[in-house]
Amino acid sequence: MQTIQATNYSVFFNETGYEKLASYLTASSYSRIFILVDENTSQYCLPHLLNQLATDIEIEIIELEVGEIHKNITTCTEVWGALSELGADRKSILLNLGGGVITDLGGFVACTFKRGIDFINIPTTLLAMVDASIGGKNGVDLGNLKNQIGIIREPKAVIIDPSFLSTLPQREMRSGLAEMLKHGLIYDKLYWDKFKNLTNLNTDDLNELIHQSIQIKNTIVCEDLTENGIRKALNFGHTLGHGIESFFLESEDKKTLLHGEAIAAGMILESYISKEKGLLSNEEYHEIKYIINDIFEPIVFEATDIEKIIALLIFDKKNEFGKVQFALLDGIGRSKINQESDNKLIYKAFEDYLL
Repeated sequence: MQTIQATNYSVFFNETGYEKLASYLTASSYSRIFILVDENTSQYCLPHLLNQLATDIEIEIIELEVGEIHKNITTCTEVWGALSELGADRKSILLNLGGGVITDLGGFVACTFKRGIDFINIPTTLLAMVDASIGGKNGVDLGNLKNQIGIIREPKAVIIDPSFLSTLPQREMRSGLAEMLKHGLIYDKLYWDKFKNLTNLNTDDLNELIHQSIQIKNTIVCEDLTENGIRKALNFGHTLGHGIESFFLESEDKKTLLHGEAIAAGMILESYISKEKGLLSNEEYHEIKYIINDIFEPIVFEATDIEKIIALLIFDKKNEFGKVQFALLDGIGRSKINQESDNKLIYKAFEDYLL
């Protein structure tokens, strides 16, 4: 697959990525290479990466526990401490080998350790390949509030190796599809149409869909790196989706949702708001709802759940002047940013979702 050029880095694919990684590490004369993994990627992905690293530079491994619950400042402190104890300096580089938690947190750790060391993202989940590792957003959660602490700084490179996807459970694969669906909905109707029938999807088809999804996100980010305009469109489904994800994360009696599962629900809800605002036709809304519900199992919400989710919206990082800001659809394949919605309409969206 063809290399994708971002603002200040490249996204490489398959063997090309490992060749570029080896030559880059040699040319940059790093003092040490640190690889950040979690328990799963340490077991299933690290051996493959180490076999690809043709370098004499000393390599150290830092392993974290699995899960969004560990994406916080406490974990960052532990990683900063490990880097210091293992002799990291400003000429060290951090390779983030994992899903969205590892790439988000690892990027933030690298950006802040000794005022910034280089990092490269090597995503191992579908979600991280098409979203978390691309675009330079790095950060952690504040309690159960998503991505409240962070910085925008691009990696030195991103390496996409779809062979890692064979290590994923089916639920994790579905989670990644949510962001791909979103890219079609906000930017490219023809791309969205490809998800109407996934019955005969093969490996080559999936690899091409991944490449196109990354291209869409990269095109948007290159136009607006610091999210002052069009990049806000990438938040479609995330205002309510993050509220849902945070609520289920903090609720002891609820099953924790994967990011994509929460975002899938958020996209249906925000599609309904788009429809009610006259931006989306009734036919388009029902098409979106049907296709997403065909891939993702609908979430059950109690009335008290909805109240608490709406209360969390005020913490969304897109808000301005105390007002909740939505990125909505302006028809399939187009978006409209900086949109507001009152709570009454949000409640109606939940009511329709539950039908």
